[in-house]
Amino acid sequence: MTYSVKEIFYTLQGEGAQAGRAAVFLRFAGCNLWTGREDDRERAICRFCDTDFVGVDGTLGGKYGDPERLAQVVRSEWPTHSSGKPYVVCTGGEPLLQLDPPLISALHAQGFEVAVETNGTQSAPAGLDWICVSPKVGAPLIQARGDELKLVFPQNGGEPGRYEALEFRHFFLQPMDGASISHNSKAAVEYCLANPQWRLSVQTHKVLGLR
Repeated sequence: MTYSVKEIFYTLQGEGAQAGRAAVFLRFAGCNLWTGREDDRERAICRFCDTDFVGVDGTLGGKYGDPERLAQVVRSEWPTHSSGKPYVVCTGGEPLLQLDPPLISALHAQGFEVAVETNGTQSAPAGLDWICVSPKVGAPLIQARGDELKLVFPQNGGEPGRYEALEFRHFFLQPMDGASISHNSKAAVEYCLANPQWRLSVQTHKVLGLR
Protein backbone atom coordinates (compact mmCIF):
# COMPACT_ATOMS: atom_id res chain seq x y z
CA MET A 1 0.00 0.00 0.00
CA THR A 2 1.22 3.46 -0.92
CA TYR A 3 -0.48 6.07 1.26
CA SER A 4 -1.41 9.37 -0.39
CA VAL A 5 -1.27 11.99 2.34
CA LYS A 6 -2.48 15.56 1.93
CA GLU A 7 -0.99 16.88 5.16
CA ILE A 8 0.13 16.07 8.70
CA PHE A 9 -0.09 18.68 11.45
CA TYR A 10 -0.39 19.12 15.22
CA THR A 11 -3.34 21.07 16.66
CA LEU A 12 -6.33 20.77 18.97
CA GLN A 13 -9.32 18.69 17.98
CA GLY A 14 -11.99 21.28 17.29
CA GLU A 15 -15.27 19.38 17.38
CA GLY A 16 -17.19 16.45 18.80
CA ALA A 17 -16.53 14.41 21.91
CA GLN A 18 -12.75 14.95 21.81
CA ALA A 19 -12.92 18.74 21.35
CA GLY A 20 -10.00 20.53 22.96
CA ARG A 21 -7.71 17.50 22.94
CA ALA A 22 -4.23 17.84 21.43
CA ALA A 23 -3.89 15.67 18.33
CA VAL A 24 -1.80 15.04 15.27
CA PHE A 25 -4.05 15.15 12.21
CA LEU A 26 -3.15 12.70 9.46
CA ARG A 27 -5.19 13.86 6.48
CA PHE A 28 -5.38 11.42 3.58
CA ALA A 29 -5.94 12.62 0.04
CA GLY A 30 -9.04 11.57 -1.88
CA CYS A 31 -12.70 10.90 -1.16
CA ASN A 32 -15.44 8.74 -2.63
CA LEU A 33 -18.20 11.35 -2.28
CA TRP A 34 -16.56 14.31 -4.05
CA THR A 35 -13.46 14.88 -6.16
CA GLY A 36 -12.60 17.96 -4.14
CA ARG A 37 -12.73 20.18 -7.23
CA GLU A 38 -15.15 23.10 -7.13
CA ASP A 39 -16.25 22.40 -10.72
CA ASP A 40 -17.61 19.05 -9.52
CA ARG A 41 -19.30 20.20 -6.30
CA GLU A 42 -22.84 20.40 -7.67
CA ARG A 43 -22.57 16.82 -8.96
CA ALA A 44 -21.09 15.46 -5.73
CA ILE A 45 -22.89 13.29 -3.21
CA CYS A 46 -21.55 15.53 -0.44
CA ARG A 47 -21.79 19.16 -1.54
CA PHE A 48 -20.98 20.93 1.74
CA CYS A 49 -17.47 19.64 2.47
CA ASP A 50 -15.16 22.48 3.61
CA THR A 51 -11.84 20.60 3.56
CA ASP A 52 -9.03 20.63 1.01
CA PHE A 53 -8.05 16.99 0.49
CA VAL A 54 -6.83 17.21 -3.11
CA GLY A 55 -3.25 16.23 -3.87
CA VAL A 56 -0.28 15.63 -1.59
CA ASP A 57 1.10 19.17 -1.44
CA GLY A 58 0.29 20.08 2.18
CA THR A 59 2.58 20.16 5.20
CA LEU A 60 4.44 16.81 5.31
CA GLY A 61 2.18 15.58 2.51
CA GLY A 62 3.40 13.06 -0.02
CA LYS A 63 3.35 9.43 -1.08
CA TYR A 64 4.39 7.10 1.70
CA GLY A 65 5.16 3.53 0.69
CA ASP A 66 5.97 2.24 4.16
CA PRO A 67 3.57 2.32 7.15
CA GLU A 68 6.40 2.48 9.66
CA ARG A 69 7.89 5.51 7.95
CA LEU A 70 4.54 7.28 7.87
CA ALA A 71 4.01 6.51 11.55
CA GLN A 72 7.45 7.95 12.34
CA VAL A 73 6.57 11.20 10.58
CA VAL A 74 3.31 11.40 12.53
CA ARG A 75 5.24 10.81 15.76
CA SER A 76 7.68 13.60 14.89
CA GLU A 77 4.81 16.08 15.19
CA TRP A 78 3.96 15.06 18.77
CA PRO A 79 5.74 17.08 21.53
CA THR A 80 8.87 15.21 22.57
CA HIS A 81 8.55 15.65 26.33
CA SER A 82 4.76 15.46 26.63
CA SER A 83 3.29 13.24 29.33
CA GLY A 84 -0.07 13.13 27.53
CA LYS A 85 -1.17 10.08 25.58
CA PRO A 86 -0.23 10.59 21.91
CA TYR A 87 -3.39 10.91 19.84
CA VAL A 88 -3.70 10.81 16.05
CA VAL A 89 -6.84 11.61 14.06
CA CYS A 90 -6.94 9.91 10.66
CA THR A 91 -9.13 12.02 8.44
CA GLY A 92 -9.56 13.15 4.86
CA GLY A 93 -11.22 13.15 2.44
CA GLU A 94 -12.21 9.61 3.30
CA PRO A 95 -9.43 7.97 5.34
CA LEU A 96 -10.84 4.43 5.20
CA LEU A 97 -10.01 4.27 1.51
CA GLN A 98 -6.39 3.97 2.68
CA LEU A 99 -6.09 3.40 6.43
CA ASP A 100 -5.30 -0.29 6.94
CA PRO A 101 -4.19 -2.67 9.74
CA PRO A 102 -0.44 -2.31 9.01
CA LEU A 103 -0.60 1.47 9.44
CA ILE A 104 -2.79 1.20 12.55
CA SER A 105 -0.25 -1.22 14.03
CA ALA A 106 2.63 1.10 13.12
CA LEU A 107 0.89 4.05 14.78
CA HIS A 108 0.23 1.96 17.89
CA ALA A 109 3.91 0.99 17.94
CA GLN A 110 4.70 4.71 18.10
CA GLY A 111 2.48 4.98 21.18
CA PHE A 112 -0.56 6.56 19.56
CA GLU A 113 -4.21 6.20 20.35
CA VAL A 114 -5.67 5.99 16.84
CA ALA A 115 -8.91 7.72 15.87
CA VAL A 116 -10.67 7.94 12.53
CA GLU A 117 -13.19 10.41 11.14
CA THR A 118 -15.12 8.70 8.36
CA ASN A 119 -18.24 9.18 6.27
CA GLY A 120 -19.21 5.59 7.11
CA THR A 121 -19.27 4.25 3.56
CA GLN A 122 -16.37 1.86 4.26
CA SER A 123 -15.99 -0.74 7.01
CA ALA A 124 -13.48 0.26 9.65
CA PRO A 125 -10.51 -2.10 10.09
CA ALA A 126 -9.84 -3.73 13.44
CA GLY A 127 -7.63 -2.03 15.99
CA LEU A 128 -8.97 1.52 15.94
CA ASP A 129 -9.35 3.18 19.34
CA TRP A 130 -11.97 5.77 18.37
CA ILE A 131 -14.43 5.76 15.47
CA CYS A 132 -16.31 8.91 14.52
CA VAL A 133 -18.85 8.53 11.73
CA SER A 134 -20.35 11.49 9.90
CA PRO A 135 -23.04 10.08 7.58
CA LYS A 136 -23.94 11.81 4.35
CA VAL A 137 -27.36 11.64 2.69
CA GLY A 138 -27.24 9.73 -0.58
CA ALA A 139 -24.31 7.56 0.48
CA PRO A 140 -24.57 4.06 2.01
CA LEU A 141 -23.92 3.82 5.74
CA ILE A 142 -21.78 0.69 6.11
CA GLN A 143 -20.01 1.57 9.37
CA ALA A 144 -23.11 1.82 11.54
CA ARG A 145 -21.45 1.50 14.94
CA GLY A 146 -18.65 3.25 16.75
CA ASP A 147 -17.87 5.76 19.47
CA GLU A 148 -19.34 8.92 18.01
CA LEU A 149 -21.91 9.78 15.35
CA LYS A 150 -21.51 13.39 14.24
CA LEU A 151 -24.29 14.53 11.93
CA VAL A 152 -23.93 17.73 9.93
CA PHE A 153 -27.31 19.42 10.35
CA PRO A 154 -29.61 19.94 8.59
CA GLN A 155 -29.50 17.48 5.70
CA ASN A 156 -32.67 16.88 3.72
CA GLY A 157 -33.37 13.18 4.07
CA GLY A 158 -30.87 12.85 6.91
CA GLU A 159 -33.03 13.73 9.88
CA PRO A 160 -31.44 12.81 13.24
CA GLY A 161 -34.19 10.35 14.12
CA ARG A 162 -32.95 8.05 11.35
CA TYR A 163 -29.75 7.40 13.29
CA GLU A 164 -30.82 7.28 16.92
CA ALA A 165 -31.05 3.47 17.16
CA LEU A 166 -27.51 2.90 15.86
CA GLU A 167 -24.74 1.60 18.13
CA PHE A 168 -22.83 4.75 19.07
CA ARG A 169 -21.83 6.06 22.49
CA HIS A 170 -22.24 9.73 21.57
CA PHE A 171 -24.59 11.54 19.20
CA PHE A 172 -23.70 15.05 17.99
CA LEU A 173 -25.40 17.59 15.77
CA GLN A 174 -23.00 19.93 14.02
CA PRO A 175 -24.56 22.98 12.33
CA MET A 176 -23.79 23.11 8.63
CA ASP A 177 -21.38 25.95 7.92
CA GLY A 178 -21.93 28.52 5.21
CA ALA A 179 -24.32 31.39 4.58
CA SER A 180 -27.03 29.83 6.78
CA ILE A 181 -24.79 29.04 9.77
CA SER A 182 -26.78 31.24 12.19
CA HIS A 183 -30.08 29.64 11.21
CA ASN A 184 -28.57 26.15 11.27
CA SER A 185 -27.00 26.72 14.69
CA LYS A 186 -30.31 27.89 16.17
CA ALA A 187 -32.10 24.87 14.68
CA ALA A 188 -29.47 22.49 16.04
CA VAL A 189 -29.69 24.01 19.52
CA GLU A 190 -33.47 23.69 19.49
CA TYR A 191 -33.24 20.07 18.35
CA CYS A 192 -30.74 19.15 21.08
CA LEU A 193 -32.91 20.79 23.73
CA ALA A 194 -35.95 18.84 22.55
CA ASN A 195 -33.99 15.61 22.04
CA PRO A 196 -31.30 15.36 24.75
CA GLN A 197 -29.83 12.16 23.32
CA TRP A 198 -28.11 14.61 20.97
CA ARG A 199 -25.36 17.06 21.91
CA LEU A 200 -24.24 20.15 20.05
CA SER A 201 -20.88 20.09 18.26
CA VAL A 202 -19.37 23.50 17.50
CA GLN A 203 -16.35 23.86 15.21
CA THR A 204 -14.22 25.61 17.81
CA HIS A 205 -11.11 25.44 15.62
CA LYS A 206 -12.77 27.87 13.22
CA VAL A 207 -13.74 30.20 16.05
CA LEU A 208 -10.17 30.16 17.39
CA GLY A 209 -8.47 30.31 13.99
CA LEU A 210 -6.79 26.90 14.36
CA ARG A 211 -6.11 24.47 11.55
